[in-house]
Amino acid sequence: MTILTEEQARTLLEKVVALSTADECTATLNGSVDGNIRFALNNVSTSGVVSDVSLDVQVAFGRRVGTASINEFDDASLERVVRRAEDLARLAPENPEFVPAIGKQNYRPSATFSDSTAAITPEFRAKVASDSILPCRSEDLVAAGFLLDGQSFTAFANSNGNFGYQRGTNFNYTCTVRTADGRGSGWVGRSLKDAGDFQAERDVRIAMRKASESVEAKALEPGKYTVVLEPAAVAGLVSFMMRFFDARSADEGRSFLSKRGGGNKLGEQVYDPQVSVHADPWHPEAPVLPWDQDGLPRERMALIEDGKIAALNYSRYWAQQQGQRAVGRPGNLIMSGGEKSTAELVAGTERGILVTRTWYIRMVDPQTVLLTGLTRDGTFYIENGRIVHPVKNFRFNESPVIMLNNIDELGRPVRVAGDESSFVMMLPPMRLRDFTFTSLSDAV
Repeated sequence: MTILTEEQARTLLEKVVALSTADECTATLNGSVDGNIRFALNNVSTSGVVSDVSLDVQVAFGRRVGTASINEFDDASLERVVRRAEDLARLAPENPEFVPAIGKQNYRPSATFSDSTAAITPEFRAKVASDSILPCRSEDLVAAGFLLDGQSFTAFANSNGNFGYQRGTNFNYTCTVRTADGRGSGWVGRSLKDAGDFQAERDVRIAMRKASESVEAKALEPGKYTVVLEPAAVAGLVSFMMRFFDARSADEGRSFLSKRGGGNKLGEQVYDPQVSVHADPWHPEAPVLPWDQDGLPRERMALIEDGKIAALNYSRYWAQQQGQRAVGRPGNLIMSGGEKSTAELVAGTERGILVTRTWYIRMVDPQTVLLTGLTRDGTFYIENGRIVHPVKNFRFNESPVIMLNNIDELGRPVRVAGDESSFVMMLPPMRLRDFTFTSLSDAV
């Protein structure tokens, strides 16, 4: 029962909504079947499949809201979860920012489901692990990695007649390769729509080469350097920044998009004119659900256009307060770029540093989006368009806002996974001026 059909989901949800005596009721079903395999020290350590389906019920009496969840679906259990939500609503204080359940909507389906990904078997996962481990063993390298794949569905219905249903799949692979003495480290990651596009034996070679070539790392003085950031290194910084594209926090003076004296920077030039970012639920390589967590339909929309702020995220409540139209919050980020690969950007660099990954990123100042973090798994010095030698990892203090005003060149966007914000992103590699490294790190 983990993956329900649209008909099954609609029948169950309409039954739940009909059980409620509250002023309004919204019922949501989420189900998934997720498979995984983990390997370390050139051996598989764990593998498994996890399946689950749950029902969330939210009701409201006036401005008093209650929610309850359950994963049993017999009639008595459905009755019990609705009554529990209603009991909690009666006890809850009034929510001054309450917005009634959304009315009936029309959702244009997006291609979030892949047959090849849904068809993954334990044998497929075992082969991914084998294709990652065996080449490393043969060259006295040590592999550790994780593959997570799955299929899911989500469906909801409310007492205003709104209903949505969609299936989806996911595929995410990472592998870290170390030299046997632990002095060199390389990494590769893939976030794909279709599992049929994946070849572990090809991709692991990237991490193997970086591990072998990063052994004799030399120390460079901290300071400002030209850098070539691979898309995975860009992702951690840009996804952090995009959390702040919220109209309310900007209007209330809590964001880098707040305007001195009040208001926000909508329409203002904030970045280099080369920077353009949009959201598109129907993007062929990075599709996402056509609605957000509130059931608002998503749209293809420009967020940054030629360096200017083109749109901010308005919640339904804040849109009412400000006289704006609420639009579904983006689920993906598509950044424009050029046609060059990371290697081609390196070839055009006179002197600089190639960064494979940024990690352990933390906020320093939300008003400027100043972030601190570390490089890892392959950091190299570039001279006259060639990788000359590995360098010790750095701690950086950098704002992606400043970073995106120091662009030399953008490469070809590729799909990368975001952070806990759950964005799917298409991001280019970047060559940037004056990236700020503040100290050295002994980690590899």
